[in-house]
Amino acid sequence: VWFGIIAIAAISPIMQHPEVLFALNPFYAVSFMLHHGIIGFVTLGAVFLAVTGAEALYADLGHFGKRPIQTAWLAIVLPSLALNYLGQGALVIADPKAVENPFFLMFPDWALLPMVGLATVATVIASQAVITGAYSLTRQAIQLGLLPRFEIRHTSESHSGQIYIPRINMLLLVCVMLLVLMFRSSSALASAYGISVTGTMVVTAMMGFVVIWRVWKWSPFAAAALIAPFLFLDLTFLAANLLKVIEGGWVPLALGAVVMMLMYTWRRGSRLLFEKSRKLEFPLADLVAMLEKRPPQRVSGTAVFLTSDPVSAPTALMHSLKHYKVLHEKNVILTIETAPTPRIDLAERVRLEEISKTFSKVTLRFGFMESPNVPKALAIARKLGWQFDIMSTSFFLSRRALKPAAHSGMPRWQDHLFIALSRTANDATDYFQIPSGRVVEVGTQVTV
Repeated sequence: VWFGIIAIAAISPIMQHPEVLFALNPFYAVSFMLHHGIIGFVTLGAVFLAVTGAEALYADLGHFGKRPIQTAWLAIVLPSLALNYLGQGALVIADPKAVENPFFLMFPDWALLPMVGLATVATVIASQAVITGAYSLTRQAIQLGLLPRFEIRHTSESHSGQIYIPRINMLLLVCVMLLVLMFRSSSALASAYGISVTGTMVVTAMMGFVVIWRVWKWSPFAAAALIAPFLFLDLTFLAANLLKVIEGGWVPLALGAVVMMLMYTWRRGSRLLFEKSRKLEFPLADLVAMLEKRPPQRVSGTAVFLTSDPVSAPTALMHSLKHYKVLHEKNVILTIETAPTPRIDLAERVRLEEISKTFSKVTLRFGFMESPNVPKALAIARKLGWQFDIMSTSFFLSRRALKPAAHSGMPRWQDHLFIALSRTANDATDYFQIPSGRVVEVGTQVTV
């Protein structure tokens, strides 16, 4: 309704001044830039706001897929926006004073209030693309190990991409309220918006070069030749928008720096924690050999020990042997891997490896756009020959309480930041969708 109305409203002004259609010729834009020097460069930063918004569509690929987005953009959004901007140009040709608010002046007086109401509704609907896009990107960052685990709720049984992350929703609310109080008007916010979008486009172009070179296996020269025109255009827009850093453009740069610092701290702290834990742990193969020679008391059922390092004996297994002095009839060392691809074929989801008569390794692989569901994946493992009953299976997890070490590989402030981030992480039981009644958690203290 929104795009249809703004397209129809532009038809009358265009018919009255059809010469505005010459604006489709890029020659006039190039001529303007060449003959107006720095004014043309500054204008480029303002004109860029006309193309913003399209980037939010691509953040939603994880929800809808590319076909609905391509159809909506090419059939509805792009034609309607092009007509509307041409209509505004035609209105300003007819009456230069209309430059104050050419969009709403295209409508008759009686339609002004209904259009304000419709614009408000359209704004709320459009914001959903940013919100759902934030959910998709956050989940992918978690899967790639860039952020701690957050609670992820699935809102659809048929579409795995439709998710809701309460913490991100609350964070967006707080950030939006702060931005409104800081900038107070959309025109003041335009500077911040322009830099954030052009910055995103520059980074996307750079990542596009990497994908074409490394994934599509093009030569680096061919990939650079394809991306260079896009990157040049994006860098030109970014440079024009950087003139507005003092006017509010510093906000997205500051937010980006904060997010990068959080991701870097989590990545670095996780690596240090992994290296320190590995030094303290016992090789799994040696432990299994010892237990086979001198087996402890056996109890019925299956024990599944979750670990990120299948080479070393899981902490939960070591503590179970130390305190309970018993071993289950069947023991599984379960590792969950995140692949660098969006999704994993079901045939490649599960890998089984038998270590001994009572021990085996199971590796579950998920794409970075998938939510790891352990029970569903283990159902695939049953088809591959692993016989188990979920109701007689116990999942053992180790819960680490982190404390700052006297001599750490990170600065003290980064130590405390990493520990604070780890405390915000969602429970592994919920994240991996394991039945809570089948979980045994073993607590350990680790200095990092």
